[in-house]
Amino acid sequence: MGKCTNTGADQLAAGMPFNATKPLEYGEAAYTPHAGETQAPPDTVCHELSTNQGVPVADNQNSLKAGLRGPTLMEDFILREKITHFDHERIPERVVHARGSAAHGYFESYQDLSDITRAAPFAAVGKRTPVFVRFSTVAGERGSADTVRDVRGFAVKFYTEEGNWDLVGNNIPVFFIQDAMKFPDLIHAVKPEPNNGIPQAASAHDTFWDFASLSPEIAHMLLWHTSDRAIPRSYRMMQGFGVHTFRLVNAEGASVFCKFHWSPLAGTHALVWDEAVRLAGADPDYHRRDLWEAIEAGEFPAWELGLQIFTEEEAGRFPFDILDPTKIVPEEMVAVRTIGKLVLDRNPHNFFSETEQVAFCAAHVVPGIDFTNDPLLQGRLHSYIDTQLTRLGGPNFHEIPINTPLAQIHNNQRDGFHRQQINRGRVSYEPNSLAGGCPFQAGARGFVSVPEVSQGREVRGKPELFADHYAQAKLFWMSQSAIEQHHIIQAFRFELSRVRTPAVRSRTLSLLANIDARLVASVAEGLGMQVPPPLPPASDRPPYDYMPSPSLSLFARPGQLGIRTRRVALMVAPGADGALIGQLFASLEEAGAVPCLIGARIGQAAAADGAVLDVADSYESAPSVLWDGAIAIQGAGALAIEFIKLQYRHGKPILALGGAVELLKAAKIPRRLPQGLPDPGVIIVTPADVAEGLACFTSVLAQHRVHARETDPPRV
Repeated sequence: MGKCTNTGADQLAAGMPFNATKPLEYGEAAYTPHAGETQAPPDTVCHELSTNQGVPVADNQNSLKAGLRGPTLMEDFILREKITHFDHERIPERVVHARGSAAHGYFESYQDLSDITRAAPFAAVGKRTPVFVRFSTVAGERGSADTVRDVRGFAVKFYTEEGNWDLVGNNIPVFFIQDAMKFPDLIHAVKPEPNNGIPQAASAHDTFWDFASLSPEIAHMLLWHTSDRAIPRSYRMMQGFGVHTFRLVNAEGASVFCKFHWSPLAGTHALVWDEAVRLAGADPDYHRRDLWEAIEAGEFPAWELGLQIFTEEEAGRFPFDILDPTKIVPEEMVAVRTIGKLVLDRNPHNFFSETEQVAFCAAHVVPGIDFTNDPLLQGRLHSYIDTQLTRLGGPNFHEIPINTPLAQIHNNQRDGFHRQQINRGRVSYEPNSLAGGCPFQAGARGFVSVPEVSQGREVRGKPELFADHYAQAKLFWMSQSAIEQHHIIQAFRFELSRVRTPAVRSRTLSLLANIDARLVASVAEGLGMQVPPPLPPASDRPPYDYMPSPSLSLFARPGQLGIRTRRVALMVAPGADGALIGQLFASLEEAGAVPCLIGARIGQAAAADGAVLDVADSYESAPSVLWDGAIAIQGAGALAIEFIKLQYRHGKPILALGGAVELLKAAKIPRRLPQGLPDPGVIIVTPADVAEGLACFTSVLAQHRVHARETDPPRV
C-alpha cells in the first residue's frame, strides 16, 4: 500500500505543493478500496487534519472548556468554525428535479455530421466528448422515493472544446403545457398542497387534477404520464428526449430542424404499479442504487443518440406545429437517424459536489446548436440560469468544478459571490487597447444565431395548430399494447380515486371522452361515475387522423443485453443441494445476471453435501420487489410463500427445482395463464433437467416479465 505521510515537508518531497491536491480530470478513474481495506491507496498523501485556514488541529474530539466539567469557551475557534460550517452545509434544493442521481461518461459519435452541424461532438467519426448525466424525478423533494409515478429528467452536459452544451430533457418527449407562462402554475398544482404539505412526490390529488382538467392542452401528456413510462424499471432502461424542436447549423450558416432521442441498449422496461409502491417502502433509493451498482460492476449503462432531422418546408406540411411542446414528430413521418452512443462509466466521487451542485441550463449551447421559437423553450432559456443564482449563491456557479468547461474561459466578467478565478491586469472591458484588444471577438468562429425572419404584431396567443389537443393523445393510446392500455386505465383510476372533488373528476372524464370511448368508459366505471359529455374542442379545425405508431410502445425496444444486470434470487435453506446451487450461480453469473442466495435469515448455512452456503439476503431485508426473477431450490414458511406469490403477481419468472414445487403449491401458484395457455414463466423441473429449465427461465427473464398473467383483481 502507499506511504502515508504527515508533514508538509513530505508533501513537498513528493512533488505536491503544501495543502494542495491535484483534481481528477474528467474521465479519470477514482481509486476504489477493496473490502476491508483501511490503509491509504497507492500514491495517496495522507494530510493532517486542519481548519479551513490550514491550521493543524490537535484534538478533534473535545471542545475547549474551563476545566473538565466547566463551560465551553467562546475562544474555541476550531469548534466554532466546525459547527458554523455544518450549520450552513445545506443549499436550497431545486424547485423541480430535486431528487436526482448522476454519473460521468462519454459520448462517441458514429458519424461526421459537419454537413448539417458544426457542433463539436459530431465533428468526426469516433470522436469522444466527456459528459456528465443527471437523472431525476420532477415533483418530489430531495428526500422523496425514486419509484413514484412521475416524469424523469434526463440531462446531459457535454464538455466540448467550444464550451459546455446542456441537453436538458426528459424520459417523455412531450410536456404538460405549451407556454412557459403556465409553468409556475403547473408546478404549484402538482407540488404538495400548501395548506398541509400533502402529498409528497405524487400527482394523485385535487390541485393537480383541477389544473389538468381546466387545461386541455395537457391531454397528450396525461396519457404518457399514466403509462408505464412514468414508472421505469431503471434509469438504465428508459428513453430520453430533448422534448423541444432545436436547430442544427453548419459552418455555412444553413440550418435544419432537429429532435433528439436517447434509446437505451438495455431496452425500455417498466415497473408495475404495485411493485413501484412496494419498492418505495423497501428501497426508496432503488433507481439511485441500481445506477451506482451497475457502474461499479463494470456494466456501464449506454444509450444511442438518434436525430429526427427535417427542413422548414417539411415542417410546414406537418399536421401539427413543431413549436408545440405537447406534440411529437411520429417516426413514420420522420425516421430517427442513429448517430452516436452515450456511455456512463464512472460514478461521482462526491454526491454534493457533483450531483447536487451541477447546474444544467437550457441556454447553454455551442456553435452548431440553436433554438427555435417554442414558447416553452424560450421561457426555459431564462429560468434555468435564474434559478442557479439562488441555489448556488450567485453568478459564478460556472466556476464550481463540475460546471467548469474544459474550454478556456476569457471574458470581462468580474467579482460576485464565490469568485474563484484570479484575473490579472487592469483591463476588464472591451474594446480596449491597454490589453492589446484582448480578449477579442471570435467573429465567424464564435456562436452565431440563425438569422430567422420574424414578423407580426406583438400579441399574446397561440398558433391555430396548437389548439389540436386530442389527435396525438389518440395516437399514443392506439399505439399501446393491450396490457399498456390496461395500465393506463388503472393509473387514471388510482389518480382520480384520490381526488376528493367530484367536479374535478367529472371534468377530467370529459377531457378523456375526446380521446377514446373505451378509455373513458373504463375509467368512469372504476370511479362509479357516468361518462359525461366531451369537452368542446378548442378549434373548429378537424383533428388529424393518425395511424398507429408501433415505436410508441415500450415493447418496441426489448434491448440488446439479454439478462445482463438482472437480479435473480436463489431461494435456499439449510440442507439444500450445494452442487446444484453452485452450478446455477455460475451459469447466471456467466450470462451477466446478478444472482444472490436468499433465505429465512442471512449468514452461513450447511448444504446437504456439507458445503457452506453464504446466504446474503433474507426475505425480510430483500423482499420480492427487489428481484427480477426467482429460482426456488429449497424453502418453506410464510415469508417464502409471500415472496414467491409476489414474484408471480408481478409477472416475474419462477424456476422451481425438485422439492421446491411444494412451495409453489403452498403459494397456490397456477401453471396456466388466465387465458388457459401454459405460463412460460412458471417452470418446474427436476435437478436432472436443470440446464433445460434454466434456459427457459433466462429466456423469460430477458423479456422482463409475463404480462399475460395480469388479472384484475390479481389471482394471488
